[in-house]
Amino acid sequence: MLDLGRQYAEIRAEVLTAIERVCSSQHFILGAEVDALEREVAAFCGTADAVGCASGTDALWLALVAVGVQPGDTVITTPFSFFASASAIVRAGARPIFLDVDPHTLNLDPAQVEAYLRAGKSAHLRALLPVHLYGQCADMDAFERLAQEFQIAIVEDAAQAIGAMWRDRRAGSLAAAAAFSFYPSKNLSAYGDAGLVTTNNSGFAAHMRRLRNHGMPRRYLHEEIGWNSRLDAIQAAVLRVKLPYLERWNRQRRERAASYDRLLTQSGLISATADSPLRVLSTTPHTSHIYHQYVIRAQRRDELRQFLADRKIGTEIYYPIPLHLQPAFAYLGYREGDLPESERAAREVLALPMFPELTEDEQQWVVESIAEFYS
Repeated sequence: MLDLGRQYAEIRAEVLTAIERVCSSQHFILGAEVDALEREVAAFCGTADAVGCASGTDALWLALVAVGVQPGDTVITTPFSFFASASAIVRAGARPIFLDVDPHTLNLDPAQVEAYLRAGKSAHLRALLPVHLYGQCADMDAFERLAQEFQIAIVEDAAQAIGAMWRDRRAGSLAAAAAFSFYPSKNLSAYGDAGLVTTNNSGFAAHMRRLRNHGMPRRYLHEEIGWNSRLDAIQAAVLRVKLPYLERWNRQRRERAASYDRLLTQSGLISATADSPLRVLSTTPHTSHIYHQYVIRAQRRDELRQFLADRKIGTEIYYPIPLHLQPAFAYLGYREGDLPESERAAREVLALPMFPELTEDEQQWVVESIAEFYS
């Protein structure tokens, strides 16, 4: 699925120099490296500020609290995402409202959100949390229009989308705040857990800096209950090495995705006919996809996955159980059948190997193996 060793071979000397710089400084938490990373990522995303933290999960929580989410509120989000998209809402004291996804992109469906809002259910609604799934921005035009009309905040879950664009704006600059993850499998990845929030609101940024450090505006003065979510300097230094490469790496991912599209079409595995064994997700207008994952929808998905595993071809299912059916959210009262598009996607999606250094021969082998399975 992912070979980070190939990436490390290219940047090894720079990474080791950066780590040595931190070790020589003996300043391991926050400090100059984190400050510099925050400035650099803010400039990359086109925002006024950025706040580093310990993980993408913490980034979501910080962003939600900063925009005013509090106990008793509700927040709309997608059920087809990683658990943190919803658990961060609960951690902020609010209640997740799951609405279904667009079957073509698997991003949160604006039509579902609009119908919910126009049904008069927004009394306690504080925020909307769209997820830029697999590296493709959600329909931010539609969500921004609804947010303005119904006076709700938008927080981007951009954990999979650093470098993606909606029209001429980058993910991270499309809402009141945006949460990024730098987990080792991400397009911009640390060598451990790390996260960051971007925002154009200086008040939000100051609040998040207090929250990430036990609610302290200065040492040993605690104005509120915060958390220990400080970013390690070594992780910041590694991310600073990688950030200048990100545009090229994302471009290479788009090239690999185009190769998959071509190879799958040439093999006859995807076509306009209803009996095609595979479908690929749509890329919407106005978006620049960064292909954190290349995901197909497959008939007999689990059998296909085992067939590929037997050939030492890595795949993954993102995500096998939609959030509204997770045991941890049983108290919300959702039942199987409530969100059919998300449930159908959970039975069909399969992520194929995707990383910048993936070769054409390797992709050819993946597609030939899929074709043999369906032959």
